[in-house]
Amino acid sequence: MSKVVLITGAAGGIGSAIVKELADAGYDIVIHYNSSKDKALSLQKQIQNVRTMTVQADVSKEEEVDRMISLIETEMGGVDILINNAAIDEPNLFYKKDAETFRRILDVNVVGAFNCAKRVYKHMMEKEYGKIINISSTNGINTYYPMCLDYDASKAALISLTHNLAIQFAPYVNVNAIAPGFIGTEKELEGYDEEFLKQETDKILVKRYGQPEEVAHLVKFLISDEAAYINNSIIRIDGGQTGSC
Repeated sequence: MSKVVLITGAAGGIGSAIVKELADAGYDIVIHYNSSKDKALSLQKQIQNVRTMTVQADVSKEEEVDRMISLIETEMGGVDILINNAAIDEPNLFYKKDAETFRRILDVNVVGAFNCAKRVYKHMMEKEYGKIINISSTNGINTYYPMCLDYDASKAALISLTHNLAIQFAPYVNVNAIAPGFIGTEKELEGYDEEFLKQETDKILVKRYGQPEEVAHLVKFLISDEAAYINNSIIRIDGGQTGSC
């Protein structure tokens, strides 16, 4: 039986690219969404060759994650591979930011990943198999932009969480994080003019922004048997980004 992959935040640009890439590779797919129901269902209709299901949950809420994973266990047999991709961002001027928004970003981006990992732990350890990929960001390493300081903090925390989960899930489960740089999703490019895009791509050694499919290629490799000896690693995919925003 094919491995079951849960992709959280699957309706977005990177998430949907991961869904398509892994479905093409023969994995059974669980498409998670919180509010983007129409996009999630449309994405599911595009997948024909493997088992699929679509589930809704606010990953920041433990009880909703428990309900989601229980449903997956009933319908698909459990989660063999977890891609923690769900994330939110609320860019704003520093003096306009507030603690409530900051907490919400941490809840979704970090606590959400923890909730999902904790809930799949028993299944993976019983099967003595599993893969977890946390989608972090170069914003959590060395790309700093005060308008996104709450998002940046969440992605740095996700890297720390990755290291701790790798220890907790050893030796049967590989836990890694991917740190994308400037990826040209529709949401990422929205509102930017040509001058800004040129300034940003000039900071990248390959002189272009990345594509969601390139992140998906890396995900596919990291969950494959060929990557079995890669564990507890943070892998940048940024084209050789040399400067902050």
